[in-house]
Parts: sequence; structure tokens; C-alpha cells
Amino acid sequence: MGTPDFAVHSLNMLIAHNHEIAAVFTQPDKPRGRGKKVTFSPVKTVAEQNNIPVEQPNTLKTQEAFECIKGYKPDCIAVAAYGMILPNSILTLPKNGCINVHASLLPKYRGAAPINRCIMNGETQSGVTIMQMSDGIDTGDMLLWESVQIGEDMTASELHDILAKTGGALLVKALDNIESLPRIKQDDSKATYAAMLTKAECEIDFNRPARDICNFVRGLADHPCAYTFYEGKRIKVYKAVVGRSADGICMSYNGDETKTVTLTDIQPEGGKRMKATEFLKGYRV
Repeated sequence: MGTPDFAVHSLNMLIAHNHEIAAVFTQPDKPRGRGKKVTFSPVKTVAEQNNIPVEQPNTLKTQEAFECIKGYKPDCIAVAAYGMILPNSILTLPKNGCINVHASLLPKYRGAAPINRCIMNGETQSGVTIMQMSDGIDTGDMLLWESVQIGEDMTASELHDILAKTGGALLVKALDNIESLPRIKQDDSKATYAAMLTKAECEIDFNRPARDICNFVRGLADHPCAYTFYEGKRIKVYKAVVGRSADGICMSYNGDETKTVTLTDIQPEGGKRMKATEFLKGYRV
């Protein structure tokens, strides 16, 4: 079960290692882009290329969805960024239960946006945890995990790609040893929550310390992207550096260097992504 690019790596690894995939469950086709053209999810595209049956229920909470899954007689259900909640009737259906590829080192950053929020918070380490799913939000027992170092300039998109590959390899290892892996309970006292991002919270607050602003920007790059406004128009910000630089737009408050950042990669509303120095050639800031 999975939908976006993050899940594709897991599916490809299962195919490459000859795991028997009875079916793929993914989100229903949705209109995307300015033209609202109905497109397939990345996972559906890969599944169809490999002649794997695809199911796209609107919800898993119906008896119809339960009977559909039951009909495939799964030994285990593997989930990676599916985007739907699995009811308890499905969690307990396979003999080996349901396991999830989660993009954090649990119990930290449970929830929908662990990749973005760990970078936004200035973390230097992330990772992937394979967990046995339960009826809580990412609260199940841990089976396997692997850590990944976060570079000082690494963006959320870059970390996403690394963790997707790491997760695919860990999933194969977990399924190969599913009946013998120890179940490690999470320490709930150390849990943190990574809530889904909203567009409103992506606006940059330039009163924050410079390092926090830069972490905020790279934690939202390249999607959904941090932004600010210039003359009433939204400007997306893809990269910012601490301090003053001739390579972009310097933002400083009252000469306070701890709140001084330079925006180097931006996208004006209605325009394309560009270096901030190119933007300055056409606008007086």
C-alpha cells in the first residue's frame, strides 16, 4: 500500500527481490496541475508497468474494502506513505500483520511530515523505522531501523530521496525475516509529533534567528516551499544562507546579524525559479 514517489522505492525493491506481490493498493486517481488532468499515482504507474493488480478504494473502512483485501489472502501488508488510515479489522487480517516504512527514527517525529519537520527543527540525524502497525499513529512496535546523517545544507527533498531508498532496502530485510524479528516497544515518553504541513505556516518569519530561518527554508524545499511577500505578491524561497552575501537578497533587521539572512534561490509569483541576483536585475528591492 502506497501512493507517492517515496513508496515507489519500496515497491521497486520488492519487485527486484522477487517478493510475491498479490496486489497494490494506492490512492484514487486525482486531477493535478493547472490543467487538472487526471493522473495516476507514481505507485500505480510502476505497478501497471509490472502487471501487478491495482486497487484504489476511496476508503478502507467499508466491508467492501475489507473483503477485497481478504480476497488476496495476504501474509503481510506492507505500507509506505499510503495516505489512508487502516482500520483494526485490516491491521489484524494478515497472519504477519501490517508493517509500515516510516521516515524517522521512532518514537521521534511520528505523524505525516517527519522529513520536513526534522530539518525545520535543525536536526542533524534522521532515519527510517520499519514498525508493526497498531491502531495508534505510528505507535507500533519497531522491527528494524537505520539512521541517516543530515548535512548542514541538505534539503527536505534530498533527505526524502535518501530515506526512500533506505526504506526500500529495510522493508525487504524485514519481510525476509518477518517471523523472527524481535518487536521493540517504543518509549512513548520520548515521542514527538510531526503534524501535516499547512500553507499558512510556510510563511517566513524574519524576526527569528538566522539559522532557524535557513533551517525553515531547507526543511520546506522543494515542496511545499517557504515563502514571503514582495509588493503584495508571493515569492517562494528555495534557499537562504546565514549572514550578508552578494549572491542574493539580504534581509536584515535593525543591523542585528543574528537575524540577517540572504535569500539566494527564489521563484516570483507567476514566474520560474531563479537566482535571487537575477530577480534583482528586474526589481528594485
